[in-house]
Amino acid sequence: MSRLVPPHGSAELKPLLLKGEEREQERGRAQTLKKVPMTSRETSDLIMMGIGGFTPLDGFMGYDDWRGVCDEYAMPSKDGLFWPIPITLSASRSLADSIATGEDVALVDQESGELMGVLTVEEKYTIDKEHECQHVFKTTDEEHPGVKKVMAQAEINLAGPVKVLSESFYPEMFGSLYQTPAEARAIFDERGWSTVAALQLRNPMHNSHAYLAKVAIEVCDGVYIHQLLGKLKPGDIPAEVRVQCIEALVNNYFRKERVVQGGYPLEMRYAGPREALLHAVFRQNYGCSHLIVGRDHAGVGDYYGPFDAHKIFDEIPHGALRLQPLKMDWTFYCYDCGEMASMKTCPHESKAVIDEHGNHVSGSRLLLSGTMLRKMLSEGKPVPKEFSKPEVVAILREYYAGLEEKVEIKLHGAATGDVVRK
Repeated sequence: MSRLVPPHGSAELKPLLLKGEEREQERGRAQTLKKVPMTSRETSDLIMMGIGGFTPLDGFMGYDDWRGVCDEYAMPSKDGLFWPIPITLSASRSLADSIATGEDVALVDQESGELMGVLTVEEKYTIDKEHECQHVFKTTDEEHPGVKKVMAQAEINLAGPVKVLSESFYPEMFGSLYQTPAEARAIFDERGWSTVAALQLRNPMHNSHAYLAKVAIEVCDGVYIHQLLGKLKPGDIPAEVRVQCIEALVNNYFRKERVVQGGYPLEMRYAGPREALLHAVFRQNYGCSHLIVGRDHAGVGDYYGPFDAHKIFDEIPHGALRLQPLKMDWTFYCYDCGEMASMKTCPHESKAVIDEHGNHVSGSRLLLSGTMLRKMLSEGKPVPKEFSKPEVVAILREYYAGLEEKVEIKLHGAATGDVVRK
């Protein structure tokens, strides 16, 4: 009997991925259906439904669920089930008009052309995109990468249950790192774990991440270093490079029996607090009892306060999630303490000054962030030894040296510390 938390809103996982002969028969039938192209975000959402990561969803949301999720975090079609971000599929008006309610359509990834699934169209509807953006992202500014994608959606949303036919390139490209919720749960059960803390990663693992992971291990049976394998914004570091960095840290600086590495196929929305809640939902499906929520979780730019993702867990309905947040304060290296510390533990408040050679000159707190690390490396600047382990820096330097075109990395307040606690 498993001692792990149950999946979200269900006694068991509900993967929608067909297998074996059933999948081959459905794949053949799908070849005869009208084709609906999917964006990379829609494709990643479909795969998450396929592997059970979005349990208990059975397809793309209709209008009432879209509106309920935006406004109240709730899905009317599932007795008010808590859900933080709409999971929708869009199509051009001309294509939508050609599809009858009740008709099955083939879902095709628009970038690769791969047949991904079949949707039974139960509803066609339009949405107020600005309404969704204001509620989910707290902004309608199209400089925000998540807002930009919503505003670029086609005119009509298609809703209904899905059958999933493919996990795309993830199993082949990432091997055992790519895990379904059932696979992760089996690993945790085999280790006898009942409490598991998930560490969300979209950046290479620097010393603050390692510190948070080790704090979590002190209060849980183990930590699940769970990194995003889906599409990121320009300038972010690709998953295959991040994997090398994490392996270097785990192999050299952790007790391996307390750490599991995994990857999931979702695309970042950069929705800050709302995305932290989505991370909590599917981490519960993966068997995690806790989610490490640090500074500016899933944020981008200066759209969110550094601890807004902490606050939102106190604002959702009581009992909405079985998973609990591990709210971690701003962490940094303190030269006066001589170790990693946080704002809850360190009394030294001056900001550290680093010279052009990466050496400490004065001050106490060296604030660490993935954005700042990417900027230093992309510009060929020295990285202070307190920022990240040498094995990680070496991997990243090799990656940046091989780039033919580099994206300018812009620092923002949440990355530099030039913000006040809200």
